[in-house]
Amino acid sequence: MPKVLIATEKPFAAEAAQKIKAELDNAKFAYTFLENYTDVKELHAALADAEAVIIRSDIMDEAAFAAAPKLKIVVRAGAGYDNIDLKAATAKGVIAMNTPGQNSNAVAELAIGMMIYMARGKFNGKSGSELSGKKLVLYGFGFVARYTARIAKGIGMEVYAYDPYLANEIMTKEGVKPLSKVEDIFKTGDYISLHIPATADTKKSINWSLLSLMKDNATLVNTARKEVIDEDDLLKTFAEKKKFRFVSDVEPGCAAELMEKYPERTYYTPKKMGAQTSEANTNSGVAAAKQIIAFFNNGDKTFKVN
Repeated sequence: MPKVLIATEKPFAAEAAQKIKAELDNAKFAYTFLENYTDVKELHAALADAEAVIIRSDIMDEAAFAAAPKLKIVVRAGAGYDNIDLKAATAKGVIAMNTPGQNSNAVAELAIGMMIYMARGKFNGKSGSELSGKKLVLYGFGFVARYTARIAKGIGMEVYAYDPYLANEIMTKEGVKPLSKVEDIFKTGDYISLHIPATADTKKSINWSLLSLMKDNATLVNTARKEVIDEDDLLKTFAEKKKFRFVSDVEPGCAAELMEKYPERTYYTPKKMGAQTSEANTNSGVAAAKQIIAFFNNGDKTFKVN
């Protein structure tokens, strides 16, 4: 009987937790919940006899893997998995997975919501603008971007995308116009939405050489990771482009300066909110449990990321 640890510094919603328990009970797996812990030592202690672990934003680094001698699989309930040290997991023979697509609609709705918020002047009582008829460019065309495209088209936006890892036919099938190079993203969009992971190649890649190409009144939307943006160049963009706007689903490192100098042209969520809906919470948690069950029962490694 495999033992599963659900380690969540930010716990799953009650409904999600109950459905995770139901999946594991039906499979006759043992499980323990570690919630609201305040010291990483609590996580390491709980990992001592775990054969599988479900995490959210919790950190699985080299020390965590060292504390988990029986661990065979770790599943991040969500799309991003930069909180898992993949090299350490591989070195310990642990399979790492994510749950792609489970929170995509939630993040997409947030992205569109933030665009509307800025288009309407943060609801300040003054005349704003509409999204309909505007050009939206998606940088990356994974699950979240595809959901964003569907909502945007419903609003009446003209949607473009650039993804160097996908065939143009995939974008065209979704009713999206493919772009041929990264520079075209920033030249084209009235709204530019980032959907790229934070990797060695992408960190600080959204820099002045790209930002300088944007229309003066364009809006940059970041529901990805803050590390992909060069924040010095972001500040330069605000200074050079007097109508440029920026919204983010994570507090940037330069937040204080942005709010001091450009409060009407910027907004960021108080914490990462993209997946913070009851539906996404449940979907990702249940998917993680099902993937663990399939791994132990059938050797299924479909969503392996290491």
